[in-house]
Amino acid sequence: MEELKHESSICDEQQEEETEPASPTGQYYNSKALCISIVAVLESEVPVDDSSALPLLKSVFLPIHPRFSSIMVTDRNGGKYWKKVNVKLEDHVKVPAIPNGLSLESHDDYFQEYLTRLALEPLPQFKPLWEIHIFKYPTTNAAGTVVFKFHHALGDRYSLMGALFSCLQRTDDPSLPLTFPKIRSPAGYMKRSNSTVDFTWSLAKSSIWEDDVTPIRSGTFGAEFKPVSITTVTFSLDRIKQIKAKLGGTITDVIVSIIFYGTRQYMKASSKGSGNTNSTALVLFNTREINTYQTVQEMAKPDTKAPWGNNFGFIHVPIPEIINAETDDPVQRAHSSLAVSFAGSLLEMMRRFRDSEAVARYIHGISRKTSMVITNMIGPVEQVSLADYPVTGLYFMVVNVPQNLTITAVSYMGKLRIAVGAEKELINHKLFNTCMENAFEKIFNDAINVTSS
Repeated sequence: MEELKHESSICDEQQEEETEPASPTGQYYNSKALCISIVAVLESEVPVDDSSALPLLKSVFLPIHPRFSSIMVTDRNGGKYWKKVNVKLEDHVKVPAIPNGLSLESHDDYFQEYLTRLALEPLPQFKPLWEIHIFKYPTTNAAGTVVFKFHHALGDRYSLMGALFSCLQRTDDPSLPLTFPKIRSPAGYMKRSNSTVDFTWSLAKSSIWEDDVTPIRSGTFGAEFKPVSITTVTFSLDRIKQIKAKLGGTITDVIVSIIFYGTRQYMKASSKGSGNTNSTALVLFNTREINTYQTVQEMAKPDTKAPWGNNFGFIHVPIPEIINAETDDPVQRAHSSLAVSFAGSLLEMMRRFRDSEAVARYIHGISRKTSMVITNMIGPVEQVSLADYPVTGLYFMVVNVPQNLTITAVSYMGKLRIAVGAEKELINHKLFNTCMENAFEKIFNDAINVTSS
């Protein structure tokens, strides 16, 4: 009997050494109800070659964080843990092949279809939850493209993009650190008023009300299993800053105003009368008390205010029926609310009294009842390189979400890249992007004309 106890104690010690409990949010986003990933696209200025991929991953990428060498396992009591494993790097690198002699436009089509399949296919659970895809063929946007796919359970966009930036160097001088625009900390926003009203409305919205069926929302289950097109539009950050300077608010206010106005214009163009429907966006916020990116090493410190993992909140924001440059953006009110942190507290309470699967089902229900999800982040100010490949453009997309429309935004080298993840069978992405571009021009022109008159 003593022998059995001793063996059991050894097993327990080995499990402690080899595993680490998964965070509650990490469990939510890798569950039966939710299995969400983040796709990051880097466009290269020169042709890319996969021959250096494995050495680079081994020497630079894997050491960044233990999550990249771990799988999520479940114990006999249903608890989920990260377990360290030996990584077969060749199993994580994909290099698609297409016919030779095709035009750039054909390469564009192949790449878009490849992104669609990549977004739809879940990451295998038997190996670490990430992949790299090297598209060696030139497109109209790049000489070659590298795509990273991360499971959301590894961390949120701040953690994962921070890890990705750790692999990059400044093109002008690799010895210098990357620089980023200052991030306005959400803590400042969340000290203001309207918290109780916003949280009550958001809770009622997620529990009772559901958005109308529109050209951007089918109202059916299973949107996360439908093929999506991932396309982008690009705007000048200088022009966005001009709008901000003329009208006040924040850069985020301007960006979301463009997105909302463009979305309403698309809804009107697609179906008469749908411009006045009940539609809301689920807006995601980084909840860390920071004003810039932290290195992965800084994220690991016990006293850090910007820890690794999933540290974000969400709130429902009504999509206004009509937006122009003079109107007050409702996202400004959402930013100035404690409702984001209240929502996080509610999820934690649910997890304590129920389990992570129940919370995941609740989050799925919240998401499914909304029309779209919006999230944004900042990128480097200067041009960066991945190994010897200068990056001319970058964007990211959250995939396998229960909404039919997902919009992300990231800044890089003086430009804002907005990515549109639209369900293929429901949304005309070309028309949607045109409406987004028209919305930007109208808001910019109205801002200039109103303040100069």
